[in-house]
Amino acid sequence: MTATPRKLLKPGDTIGILGGGQLGRMLALAAARLGLRSQIFSPDPDSPAFDVVQNATCAEYADVEALEFFANDVDIITYEFENVPAAAAMILAARRPVLPGQTILEITQDRLAEKDFVKRLGIGTADYADVSSASSLSAALSVIGHPAVLKTRRFGYDGKGQAMVRDGDDLDRVWQDLGTRSAILEAFVPFEREISVIAARSADGQVVCFDVTENEHRDHILKVSRAPAAIPEETAAQARAIAEKIATALDYVGVLAVEMFVLPGPGERKVLVNEIAPRVHNSGHWTLDGASISQFEQHIRAIAGWPLGRPVRHGPVTMTNLIGDEINDYARWLTVPGATVHIYGKGAPRPGRKMGHVTQVGGPPEAG
Repeated sequence: MTATPRKLLKPGDTIGILGGGQLGRMLALAAARLGLRSQIFSPDPDSPAFDVVQNATCAEYADVEALEFFANDVDIITYEFENVPAAAAMILAARRPVLPGQTILEITQDRLAEKDFVKRLGIGTADYADVSSASSLSAALSVIGHPAVLKTRRFGYDGKGQAMVRDGDDLDRVWQDLGTRSAILEAFVPFEREISVIAARSADGQVVCFDVTENEHRDHILKVSRAPAAIPEETAAQARAIAEKIATALDYVGVLAVEMFVLPGPGERKVLVNEIAPRVHNSGHWTLDGASISQFEQHIRAIAGWPLGRPVRHGPVTMTNLIGDEINDYARWLTVPGATVHIYGKGAPRPGRKMGHVTQVGGPPEAG
């Protein structure tokens, strides 16, 4: 990996954030508490992050002039989502430091490149194969076996762009329905639980991990995260070591999430990497209220060149996503002792859309 550009920010400087969703919103709020300004760049005029900053740019990522003006107005640039177009990242990186760097985007935007990267580090993943047609899907299945998960190599999230493939399925139809020219087939992992590690790395190489988080998905969307994960300490140490190894190999600056599967077994469980998210992550939202420093502040500190914090968890923490119409019950959550409600300021609820979340220290939040 190439060396990461370094720039030390001071209070009053401006951070440019690509993406105007809830993650950009929470990054801007964390920056403001530290005396740093933020400017959002997003093509969506209804971006909820626009509500919490003084300056914003509403333009397409292909708008070169808008990108140049944006870069000239900020001191450093980061992003809230990993699918930043490569051309936009190149234009911005020629003018200001972009953290995490462009090479990291290239790896994590492509599921096959990401799996190859992890494998080269000697870290375990599910068995996988490159697939580019129905015939190559058939050949891959003969090696990997059934069931397996077929995923687009790019632009998939929350279960989108993937399909389970079982014995007897019509492979021509499966391939056609996925609607892509490049995919990756992954062996189905009979996991005991899903976990993630939120790690931060500074430009000088220091890595700090939050407590390992246990995640529960419903309809392929994260519903509940709990910290700490109910796993042996040896397994948690293994997970943290994996995240640190990945962050170091990427020469990463900022916060990243590494999603993993824990396989069943006695004693120390085997851990396999599922995905890397080069950004703050939904499974780290519990840190906003459940730790002495949040993942958002930690990311701001890292890219600003400031010292990282050593997070102290305040107790067992549960984070519950409010998805779709669940946001309409926000008032009920406000009456739950110890619960903290976060509403993202989005428009009308839609099925599968994350509208907010609730955290509680000391136990699972239950609306009264």
